[in-house]
This record gives sequence, C-alpha cells and structure tokens, in this order.
Amino acid sequence: MVRPGLGGYQNIEGKQVMKKLALMALLATVMVAPAAIAADGSEKSVTGNLEDAYCYATMGAKGASHKACAIKCVSKGIPVMLIESGTEKSYILLPDKDASPLPDSVIQRMEDRVTVTGKEYSRNGVNYLVVESVK
Repeated sequence: MVRPGLGGYQNIEGKQVMKKLALMALLATVMVAPAAIAADGSEKSVTGNLEDAYCYATMGAKGASHKACAIKCVSKGIPVMLIESGTEKSYILLPDKDASPLPDSVIQRMEDRVTVTGKEYSRNGVNYLVVESVK
C-alpha cells in the first residue's frame, strides 16, 4: 500500500520488509556471537616453527642458520611467532602471566619444529597463543 506523506509517497510494505530484514540480521548476529566468544581462550595445540618476529617479517630469515640470531633477538624482547605447519598461519606467543617472559623452553627452541599447547585468542585479525607447554 502506498500513501502520501510529507516528503512524497511512502511505501508501507517496503518499510515492513526492511524491519523484518533488520530483525533477522539482529537475530543472526545474536546467535553467532556467543560461538565466536566461546572459541576465544579455548585450548589448542599447534605444530610449527618458532621464529623471531623481526627477522622473519622484515628479512624472511629462518632456519637452522638463523637459530643463534633468533635466540638473541627474543632474549632482547622481540616477539616470538609460531608459524603453523601446512597452513602458514602465524601465532604470537604469550607467557602464561602478565609482565613475565616466555619460558626458556620456547627461547631455546627457536627455529625448531615444536608443538605448543595453550589458550588461543584472536584480536583484530592477529592470532595469539598463551604458552602452557612446548614439545
């Protein structure tokens, strides 16, 4: 049904359809959001190579010949990345407590293939893994 309004004609059916679409979008968001939140902080094991973020990102440096440099860099505070085997997905490793360093089991295994188990978080497209164990 169309009726005259102040700014011209208004389509009543069109408004009802838009309200229904908006309601459906809101319901879909409400139903999906808890699943995304529940996954944050879940336990995960990731296998891949430990890299220092600076040399890996800026120079592509990696491998056994880079091990001593990587240990030196992360000992000075450069973030540690775990590059997942097969997917190349990257995780920034975090210690299990605020204001504490990563464990030596991470630092001494730089450039090695390891499996890190911990809680997974994702913020603004960046993946994090809180280190609980390294094998």
